[in-house]
Amino acid sequence: HLPFFSGFGPFRQHLVNSSWEAVKELSKRGLGENISLHIVQLPVVYQKAKEQVFKIWTTLQPLLTVHVGLASSAKALIILEQCGKNKGYQEMDVCGFRPEGGCCMLDGPEKIESTINMKTLWKNLSLEGIDIIFSRDAGRYICDYIYYTSLYYGNGRAAFIHVPPLSTWVTADFLGKALQTITLEMLKQCGEQKK
Repeated sequence: HLPFFSGFGPFRQHLVNSSWEAVKELSKRGLGENISLHIVQLPVVYQKAKEQVFKIWTTLQPLLTVHVGLASSAKALIILEQCGKNKGYQEMDVCGFRPEGGCCMLDGPEKIESTINMKTLWKNLSLEGIDIIFSRDAGRYICDYIYYTSLYYGNGRAAFIHVPPLSTWVTADFLGKALQTITLEMLKQCGEQKK
C-alpha cells in the first residue's frame, strides 16, 4: 500500500509539463527509508487518463494517490485542491475529445472531497520561496476530471496539487522538494486517520 504519484504529459504550448518534472524529481528524492513510491505519467486525454487511474486503484490499491497538475495561470503558486467535480467538462483534450455530457461519472455525486484535509495541510505548511493556496475548484479540465475519477475509485484517498510552470526560480528540483514536504505532511494525516 504505497503512495502513488501521477504527473501529466505535454499539452498546448507546454512541451515540458512541470507536473511530470516535479514528480520525477520527487521520485529521485524519495520519501524516506521505508516508503517506496510508484509514479506514472498520464496523458492529457480524458478517457485514457481515466482508464489508467482506474487501473491504479484496482491493481495497486495505493494508500494514497497524489496527482500533480500544471496550472498555467499560476506564476509562483502551489495550489492544494480539496475536491473534484463531476460535471462541466466542455474543454477538448489534446485528441479533440470531451467527455460525454461533460460528465465524469454518470452515477457519481456532484463533487467528492478528499479525505486529506487540505486546509489543515495548508495551515501547517510553509515553503520558502513559493506561496501555497487552498482551493475548492480544480478547473474543469483534465486535472479536475482525473481528481474526481481518483476520488471516486479510491474512496476519497486521493489528493491533487497544482504546480506552476517551470521558470528560472521555479525549477524541477525546487518543485520536487516542495512535493516531498507536502507529501510527508499528507502521510502524517493518513497515519493519524488510521489510529
